[in-house]
Amino acid sequence: MTGRAEASRPLAGRTLLMSGGSRGIGLAIGVAAGRLGANVALLAKTDTPDPRLPGTVHTAAAEIETAGGQALAVVGDVRDEADVQRAVDATVARFGGIDFCVNNASALAPLKTEELTIKRFDLMQQIQLRGTFLLTRSALPHLRRSPHPHILSLSPPVNLAPHWMGLHPAYTLAKYGMTLLTLGWAAEFAEAGIAANTLWPRTLIATAAVKNLLGGDTSMQRARAPEIMADAAVAILQRSPRDCTGQTFIDEDILRAEGVTDFSRYGGGSDVMLDLYVDP
Repeated sequence: MTGRAEASRPLAGRTLLMSGGSRGIGLAIGVAAGRLGANVALLAKTDTPDPRLPGTVHTAAAEIETAGGQALAVVGDVRDEADVQRAVDATVARFGGIDFCVNNASALAPLKTEELTIKRFDLMQQIQLRGTFLLTRSALPHLRRSPHPHILSLSPPVNLAPHWMGLHPAYTLAKYGMTLLTLGWAAEFAEAGIAANTLWPRTLIATAAVKNLLGGDTSMQRARAPEIMADAAVAILQRSPRDCTGQTFIDEDILRAEGVTDFSRYGGGSDVMLDLYVDP
């Protein structure tokens, strides 16, 4: 019985620190990790319910614990150095260390240059770039001490095809910046054995951001469930850090490598939108 229990909870004893996670893909990753036995710490701003958005950092923590993990909710802003350090310190105090740093938080404003305000431009660069850098940098002393350290950023492969470069340059810059930082860390920390990879969906994912900003109910019906990204993320985190680093993974490819052939479980219908940044 013990062997079967351990096999069903392969992340038992591991601790995951993630930016965001109150809802959407981040929440799904937290729940999936908790189901596999992980401790999950969330640094997110949503402290009280917002009528436009489901969930708070506290309801997310409760869902993770219901799934079987231990959870810590830290209210704070990933752009703020003090908030990030407080989240790292609280995570280590509660769980004893950090094994996984997941850069999930992002601002979404996929607009043309003349449509985008400077305020929204700054917000994307600060959350995606500054936030990713701050969280990872602050977690590094603890990742160095982990026997199984992973950095995982939710950002796309760098595709310089004109279609993607010209579609919404400022948003693309912010997301590609996350990818370049992460690939840089893979090289910088290779000798330390700290894995650094990115993960991106092949399709639209059914989140509040997609519903509110990318087409409403029509897009939601065509999008896949966040669980596809969650299943791919926990598959990556179970891989050997020294053997799995410096990669820009696509969710569907990871799951195919894990033996998944039927993606209908994730929804999306027959006209699911494919190839977000993946192909020219």
